[in-house]
Amino acid sequence: MTAGRKRLVLPLLLFLLVLFAACDEDPSDSPSRSADFETRSGSRSPLTIVAGSENKILEPLIEEYAKESGQKIQVDYLGSLDIMKLLSSEDIPYDAVWPASTLWINMGDSNHILKHTKTTAVTPVIFGIRKSLAHELGFVGRDDVKMAEITRAIRAGKLSFCMTSATQSNSGASAYLAFLTSMAQSPDKGLTSDDLQSPALREEITALLAGVNRSSGSSNWLMDLFLMSRGYDAMVNYEQLIIQTNRELERQKKEPLYAVYPVDGLSLSDAPLAYVDKGDDQKEKTFLDFQDFILSDQGQDAIEKTGKRNAFGKISDRNRKYYPKEWGISIDRTLSPIRFPANDTIQEALTLYQTSFKKPAYTVYVLDYSGSMYGEGNKEMLRALEEIWQPEKAKANFLLGTDRDVSVFLPFASTVGEPVTVEGGDLEPLLTEARNTPVEGSTSLFEGAIKAIDLLSQVDNLDDYTPAVVLLTDGRANGTMDMEGFSLLYKDFGKDIPVFSITFGDAYDEEVKALAERTRARVFNGRENLIDAFKKVKGYN
Repeated sequence: MTAGRKRLVLPLLLFLLVLFAACDEDPSDSPSRSADFETRSGSRSPLTIVAGSENKILEPLIEEYAKESGQKIQVDYLGSLDIMKLLSSEDIPYDAVWPASTLWINMGDSNHILKHTKTTAVTPVIFGIRKSLAHELGFVGRDDVKMAEITRAIRAGKLSFCMTSATQSNSGASAYLAFLTSMAQSPDKGLTSDDLQSPALREEITALLAGVNRSSGSSNWLMDLFLMSRGYDAMVNYEQLIIQTNRELERQKKEPLYAVYPVDGLSLSDAPLAYVDKGDDQKEKTFLDFQDFILSDQGQDAIEKTGKRNAFGKISDRNRKYYPKEWGISIDRTLSPIRFPANDTIQEALTLYQTSFKKPAYTVYVLDYSGSMYGEGNKEMLRALEEIWQPEKAKANFLLGTDRDVSVFLPFASTVGEPVTVEGGDLEPLLTEARNTPVEGSTSLFEGAIKAIDLLSQVDNLDDYTPAVVLLTDGRANGTMDMEGFSLLYKDFGKDIPVFSITFGDAYDEEVKALAERTRARVFNGRENLIDAFKKVKGYN
């Protein structure tokens, strides 16, 4: 990598109450580049929207509006928690925001810049459990399943589930807060800071989260992960995505998931659409026209067909067929969601999730020290590692691990270096090793990846952790092992260990994509913002 190939590192967005790692998708924070989605129709100056990725399914509806109105729409997708961070900045480069929940607007809009906030759709966050297992656990046909029953099933080794990170994704955060509220001393009054200090609650939530067998930073990707493998029994996700998952399972002639709505641990996503007020009357009118369309009979009908309930949390008679009762989808029951706690309690709860309550992570960082990383490339990698390995920065970014975490530094170049292992959340010793490792040689990428798998496979109690390999490379593999050789050895190990790759510089995308597909993982683009890529990948373990 030449020194002339400089990359822009976007400044960190600081939020007064909470600062989260990036979530869900990999867009830029500005619509000045090509948007994640842009309508083909429409010629007028575009209405720019930053939305949660769960709204991707509404792209045909947005396109229909552009066709009918002549108004071009551009949408960038960020996680709801990142939208919250964006709202605290002085210059929001969008005309409208469309996160998953009003919760993040309430926490983020400290400058009171939003107007015309309206709910556009409602979907509860629920458990989807393989139907035969749900029947075995006694959950089928019931509308009174409690969180304590689910925790008992986990303690007994009868249930494990996939879930998004509570500090990365709205569905994970909403579910986690609902779990905690069900365990509070007075659930009807909501979760309090005193509840979070209760030894009984701490023991119960730790036991519940021990049931998480795969984590994700994205609700949509969690659905994709579930469909990639037959090895998962359940997931916590939006009702909408449970329905979408079952449609695909049905197409594949596989067993569907059964929807379980914990009566004392239910949260709702209400998809608020709000205008960013910058004093532009014409743009405000453009927004209101679009919002009116989304809330019109036509718009609400299209939303119901995707598996989301309408803005009133209901389903019209003509669309009931999209919510099959045999999947446990209960559209006639009255949804009684939890009361979200105060903002400072949410902040405290999320800190405890990251540092105490969640299942500990066992992470092997496989990092490229080949000659092409010499100079600016290595310096930028070290700057990124400081953000996730230095305790004070990791804490500020909600990336500080638990005292039970295990982290391994494993460099590779012409050969694979010796692993350096640290237990706990203070990874400063790894940073010292990373700074002192020389940059030279070729790129033994697959050798590094399989060495990491080998290390993890030797851990006797690996099921007690969320394991992952985080691999960074800026070049093409030129060692003695190829993808076929890696795949054969990976199969022999017989472990569900994902290899999450971060691409940098001249990394060969096809190689890391193949690694991700083989290990049921994903690739993160670190070329524009390496710090951001490292933060994102931590949401997956």
